[in-house]
Amino acid sequence: MGEFVRLEVADGVGTIRLDRPKMNAISIAVQEELRAAAAEATEREDVRAVVVYGGERVFAAGNDVKEMADMSYQDMVARSGPLQSAVTAIARIPKPVVAAVTGYALGGGCELALAADVRIAGERAVLGQPETLLGIIPGAGGTQRLARLVGPSKAKDLIFTGRFVKADEALAMGLVDRVVPDADVYTEAVAWAAQFSGAAALALRAAKECIDRGLETDIETGLEIERMQFAALFATEDRGAGMRSFVESGPGKATFTGR
Repeated sequence: MGEFVRLEVADGVGTIRLDRPKMNAISIAVQEELRAAAAEATEREDVRAVVVYGGERVFAAGNDVKEMADMSYQDMVARSGPLQSAVTAIARIPKPVVAAVTGYALGGGCELALAADVRIAGERAVLGQPETLLGIIPGAGGTQRLARLVGPSKAKDLIFTGRFVKADEALAMGLVDRVVPDADVYTEAVAWAAQFSGAAALALRAAKECIDRGLETDIETGLEIERMQFAALFATEDRGAGMRSFVESGPGKATFTGR
């Protein structure tokens, strides 16, 4: 358990909880603790899905600008890789991941939310990539994941202007997937994650990898990734259990072991 980031596990759901008052600014220490929490969530068999959560007040207001303000070009050449890979570690968790977004998710905080598979936001949530207002650009995946999620023109509008968007606009453009009352954000995110606590874990892992890797390449390569993963699942115990259950009892009644 880190000083600012911890993994809490209950009933198959792991919560990666940011806790760096007041605004969960993502410092170098937070970046490294996010990477460690992602690795632990990946390795633990009792974690079937993950919630990324910053608490009731704020998701994460951005990377720690005070920490970066005095960095030189040489400093950031060395630091930019670890900065980016900390968020990518969340994106590469081979399990369903949902961001529970309350309050501000700006800059690095927005990039962290973008690394999740699904985003559930509170009614008063505010998201944005305001880096150009500081004379820089998003550096932890914002230019890439945002454009893939909402399309290049909407991504350019948000990144060029640096403007903030409220929850309703974020929902309309596809930046978040659901908007709920602020008090319900974490509960709704856990409920979404909990539906996978007894799911076929290897099938979910394969599906996530096919979608994510496929988006990074051409369709022919993506189809080949899908074909290989599809065939590989026929070596799993869950495939046998799922198909037997379907034949005998119909869909949705199988018991899976994650093997």
